[in-house]
Formats: sequence, C-alpha cells, structure tokens
Amino acid sequence: MTIVRRPSAAELDPRGFRRRRRALDITLAIAVPVLLLALWQLAAIRGWVDRAEVAAPSDIPGEARRMFADQHLWSDTWVSIKRILIGFAYGSVGGIAVGVVMGMARNVRVALDPTLTALYTVPKLALLPVFLIIFGFGEAPVTAVLTITVFFFVWISTMSAVVSVPETFDEAARSFGASRWQTFRHVVLPSSLPQVFVGLRIAAGVAVLTLVGVEFVFAPGSKGIGYVINQSRQLLLPQQAYVGIVVTALIGVALTWIVRIVGRLLAPWAPKDEGSGPL
Repeated sequence: MTIVRRPSAAELDPRGFRRRRRALDITLAIAVPVLLLALWQLAAIRGWVDRAEVAAPSDIPGEARRMFADQHLWSDTWVSIKRILIGFAYGSVGGIAVGVVMGMARNVRVALDPTLTALYTVPKLALLPVFLIIFGFGEAPVTAVLTITVFFFVWISTMSAVVSVPETFDEAARSFGASRWQTFRHVVLPSSLPQVFVGLRIAAGVAVLTLVGVEFVFAPGSKGIGYVINQSRQLLLPQQAYVGIVVTALIGVALTWIVRIVGRLLAPWAPKDEGSGPL
C-alpha cells in the first residue's frame, strides 16, 4: 500500500499562505469587538437596557470629546500612565533580579521561596492602608502597591523560567569551560527570556487593574482614571464611567503591546504567539 502525502497550502505557497493567515487574524480580531458593540448598540436602541444606567456605544465618543476638551481627562490619563510606568519599572527590575538569583542559586531559592510565596497571597490592596501610614498621603503609597504587585508576577515567571532551563545546557557550557557569567549570558538568559516577557505582559495588565482599584480607594490630588470612574459612579454619570473604562482598556492594551514588541525584538527566537492578536 502506497501512502501519498499532498503538500499543504503553506508548503505550496508560503508567502501567500502567511498573507492570507495575517488577513484572517486581523479580520477576526476586529470582527469580534465590532459585533459585540453592534449588539450593545442594538440593545440600547430597542430599549432592552436603560440608557440612563447603561450608556450606548454611540454616547461614548461624544462624551469622550467633551471630557478631553475640558482638559481634565488628559490630566487624569497622564497621571495614571505615569503611576503605571513608575510602578511597572520598579517592580519589573526587582522581580527579574530576584527571580534570576533565586533561579540560579538553590540555597537562596529554598531560603526565600516560602516567605515570598506567603507574601504573594496577600491581597495587594490590603497593604494600601499600611503604606499610607508609612509613606504618607502622596504618590509613594500608590507606587509601592503597584511595584509589589508587578514584582510578584515577574518574580514567579522569571524564577520558573530560569529553573526550567535544562541541566544539559548548563553541563554543556561547563564542559567548554564557561564561567558563571558566561553560562548566564549565553545559556540561561536566551533560554528564559521568552518566558520572562510572558510574565511582564501579564504584569502589565495586572498593573493597570491594580491602579484603578487603588485610585478607587485613594487617588493623590484627586487625579487618575480610577478616580474619574469612581466619581462617575457616585454622581450617576454612566457615560463618563464608560469613557474612563475605555481609556483604561486602551492604556492596558498599549502597555501590553509595547512589552510584546520589545520581547520580540530582544528574543526573536521565541515561538510566535499566534493567539495573541494581529500584532
């Protein structure tokens, strides 16, 4: 019996297949949110939802233009972006450094892992009152909460990535006389970097979520997107609340995409994340 294998479309026309696949990815990524918005708008038009409580999608652009024209939304957005970037930077650097050390040094990992794991389970917003007492009522408590939140996500992913590097890689490096630094530079770092950026992407989204939660409770200077959303809730202004939600989502998407693009530039050997969208 003879088995004949026919070449696939990707093999017959690789460039055309990638182009069609790219077009399909973009179409699907756009079609789903457009369909959801259309259903939402239809529900508002048909009266299935109360527009006094649930704003229609068509109400949001006009309200956004008004809020940006008044300048206060620009200010709130920029304040939130600065808070996220500062906390994300501090937490990422700390998480990567501790994760690498714990991943490469077993004794350090055994000593610190139980304590850090216990602290990881503590709700980060529960620490806000403690930080307010320690740092006062400025930006420092917000930065501290964001830093700790990002730190734990990045630490876990980095340590796991370093520990997961096959021992045979390390043995091969040592057999060639590689030093500890050379082993890290040429073996551990390339092997673990893709997983580290996965952790950074997760931490980027969590940082945005945490900031909104913090600004609901405490917003220095009464500034920030979370403060805007909370004020809209208290004043029963759903249009403004949805504008704040949309702006928050855009900040989260932008930060996640930036981390993803940087990861592709620094680790081009990593497998492509085909399910992550058209980018």
